[in-house]
Amino acid sequence: MINDRYEIIKSIGEGGMANVYLANDTFLDRKVAVKVLRGDLSTDEKFIRRFQREAYAASALSHPNIVEMYDVGEDKGTYFIVMEYIEGRTLKQLLKKRGSLTSPEVVDIMLQLTDGIAHAHDMYIIHRDLKPQNIMISDDGKIKITDFGIAMAMNSTQVTQTNSVMGSVHYLPPEQASGKGSTIKSDIYSMGIMLFELLTGKLPFKGENAVEIALKHMKDDIPSVRKLNPNVPQSLENIVLKATAKNPKNRYDDVREMYNDLKVCLNDENLNQEPYVYKYPEHDPDEKEPVLKEVKDEEDSKKVAKKVETPKKKHSFSTAIIVFLVIVLLAGVGALFVALYPTLKGSDNVKIPDVSGLSVVEAEKVLQGEGFVVEDETEKVVSDKYEKGIVVETNPKIGRTRAKGTKIKIVESVGKNETYTIENYVGKNYIEVQTKLESLYKMKVSVEKKDVEITDNMDLDNIIEQSIEPGKEVIVSEDNPTAITLYIPNAYDKYPDFVGEGWSIDAVQEFAEKNGVQLYINYVESSEYPAGTIIKQSREKGSKIYSGASLNITVTKEPAPKEDEPDEGDPGEEEDNQ
Repeated sequence: MINDRYEIIKSIGEGGMANVYLANDTFLDRKVAVKVLRGDLSTDEKFIRRFQREAYAASALSHPNIVEMYDVGEDKGTYFIVMEYIEGRTLKQLLKKRGSLTSPEVVDIMLQLTDGIAHAHDMYIIHRDLKPQNIMISDDGKIKITDFGIAMAMNSTQVTQTNSVMGSVHYLPPEQASGKGSTIKSDIYSMGIMLFELLTGKLPFKGENAVEIALKHMKDDIPSVRKLNPNVPQSLENIVLKATAKNPKNRYDDVREMYNDLKVCLNDENLNQEPYVYKYPEHDPDEKEPVLKEVKDEEDSKKVAKKVETPKKKHSFSTAIIVFLVIVLLAGVGALFVALYPTLKGSDNVKIPDVSGLSVVEAEKVLQGEGFVVEDETEKVVSDKYEKGIVVETNPKIGRTRAKGTKIKIVESVGKNETYTIENYVGKNYIEVQTKLESLYKMKVSVEKKDVEITDNMDLDNIIEQSIEPGKEVIVSEDNPTAITLYIPNAYDKYPDFVGEGWSIDAVQEFAEKNGVQLYINYVESSEYPAGTIIKQSREKGSKIYSGASLNITVTKEPAPKEDEPDEGDPGEEEDNQ
């Protein structure tokens, strides 16, 4: 039993970081999945904080294609997440049984997947570990994305479980493989690899260990889907090519763009498109690969994966020692070279040119022509001077002197921002106000309940308070939305105190009906309290209300008259007794 509530039934999955159990929620009498953090990770305070923060963030997601999270907590040092239990199998299990799927089946699955991930991205949550093992599919074809929260917390610690890494590395974006971090485009790449696998029944890159596969994600072109499965139309292969581009600039800008292409890719007029051609180079022409790069990757691999043992050849032990010594020597030479490079090369500084007023593409060409490396992602700012998409500044700033090869981030204008004057929303329906603020003024609206005295005429859906005062002017911006909290009455979020003279039985029954609570009344004789007085309740005052729960109240009734003392007010009772 976890948290005196979740009764473990059986294990349904084990992973490198957590184990998953089927459990019974004894409060609501329903099956749930409980993910328990492994004991050896539960002492890492930094990890625990991130685990909890990310899990709470993921619990805010509400989408039909995302597994719903019910509860997050800790019980005697055991950290757990409670989520919706899905009866079905993973997409990986389906692929093992079926091999490749038909194009219409694949498109249906990917439409659901991209719709769910688009919702997560709207909530500023990147999954970071999308793979068929994390996608549940029911018998009717509905998919549910799992492992939000856990997946994001994985980056906060160095995981050494080979199986965990090997399972994820097949879908690993090049930028993650090279340690550059994740963006929404990283999830798009992983979905592109999944799309490839669904259409062909194969993984695009294979290897003997995690490092070898990761290097292929960084260097090798993705194989042709249509060579492996000629039944796939070019329009669908184009989506694979665009989603799995190694250069994030060549990928979809966001998931909804990918979703829109999936919606129309099987239309007759789109089946025979021209093959997708990348606009930007897939590989950095100035990138110096060979040995030192691979040595770095090899050493980094020790942090994330155990080497997969291969059949040993004759003298393999001696060979291994020699290889190890060569690696150490090269790594030392490489580190020394990096440290002394500026001195050996001499001064080769260049002034950062003025690229303000140019488009991002034009600015990139100018900066690269001067020998600078331009970062893929731009920094976006509001500007009254420059239109959307025009360069405002660079970071480091224009005019500063820097060495060739320095990374430059372009600061891009998002144009002028409109402003909106906050109104007085008190007394208005919170759903209407929330819809208006989110759709028209791009605000981030949260709704919270607040304890107030409830009156007979009070509408429980009307706003009683707001976090931003009326009259304040805020900026309308999708990139940096203004946050506002609307407060509504907290009438039925927690159980009130029914005991005493304040609540009648009718009022409690009405309360139970509104909250989906099953009410049971137990009558006891009492000469101390007037008949109809509630003297006991099974749910404590202030405890949280769950729909479907039961509530027992004890109510007084008049004592029955004793046999030797018949009630004089009822002359017929004595005759009845006789």
